[in-house]
Amino acid sequence: MMLAAQTVITAFTFIGLFGGKVTPAGNTASAMLVYALPLLIIANILTLFYWLIRRCWYLAAIPVVTVLCCIPYIGTVFQFRSLPTDSGARQGIKIATYNVARFGKETSGFMAKDILSEMKKQKVDVFCIQEYSEMSGDKKNSVSYKEYFPYMAKGNDDMVIFSRRPILASKNIPFEYSNSSAMWADIDFRGKRLKVFNVHLETTGFNRTLHQVAKIQANGHQVETNRLLRAIYGNYTLGMVVRAGQAVTVANERNNAHIPSIVCGDFNDIPYSYVYNVMLGDMVDGFKECGSGWMYTYRGAKSFRIDYIFHDKALKGITYYTSKLTYSDHFPVIMKLAVN
Repeated sequence: MMLAAQTVITAFTFIGLFGGKVTPAGNTASAMLVYALPLLIIANILTLFYWLIRRCWYLAAIPVVTVLCCIPYIGTVFQFRSLPTDSGARQGIKIATYNVARFGKETSGFMAKDILSEMKKQKVDVFCIQEYSEMSGDKKNSVSYKEYFPYMAKGNDDMVIFSRRPILASKNIPFEYSNSSAMWADIDFRGKRLKVFNVHLETTGFNRTLHQVAKIQANGHQVETNRLLRAIYGNYTLGMVVRAGQAVTVANERNNAHIPSIVCGDFNDIPYSYVYNVMLGDMVDGFKECGSGWMYTYRGAKSFRIDYIFHDKALKGITYYTSKLTYSDHFPVIMKLAVN
């Protein structure tokens, strides 16, 4: 029984490791196993202890090899290093990305201004916002931001890039049949031209399904568990397929850029997924380069890293961290980059 269990666990682990290499369209089972990799790694460690206790040394080699093959994945979710410090002596550009959840739809403008204060404190040069809202009551948030960020580029209504450096050009990248979108802006940083992508990919649909169920139950109707699970799975797999297509669109746009690029935003997907790999391409994951610990960016029950900053190899990461603002279901991600 244990050998059969070990075989299944090992097979599922390797399918999960390669699940991020194939498009979710037609391969939803392998794509979903990427999400189960943390549990599969734990299961391999538990079976390793079992074989060691039984002194089955040759069988203990199976989970050992399997876990060693998972090291590249583990590096995308956890980094065994202390957080690098920045004394300010090293020159560079500081990028921040934050899904602000429309500033909670509050009307006083306090939330937007407090987020701005945090960006000032962190000395952010370029601030990419997803789910942006221009109006807080009768106040325009862009007016408040203009004093510190004199330059602004807008994509769709909920996408904006604020900058302390001149914006030379910008472009909106709409996605078909979706409220999500992406955009880019060319930033002039001390005579160097950088292309900054601000990306917001399709949501999972998980929370939307639960919200719909709650409304049905509030009206006195019952929802069968099997029906609910099918709806959640259907929305989740549909979201994976839609995000995959959106990621390809952004990747193609970035591949056509002939200047150093930075890609950041809310990808709504976990590390090592197909979306992650397509968006990353030949770029550098800032977290793997200079992040520390378990740096999750989603504040809900699903504590995963779904917000990212990637950069071309022509740039060099100095620091990468999150700010513990609680105005959204996301944390802002901040990275400082040296521009060679």
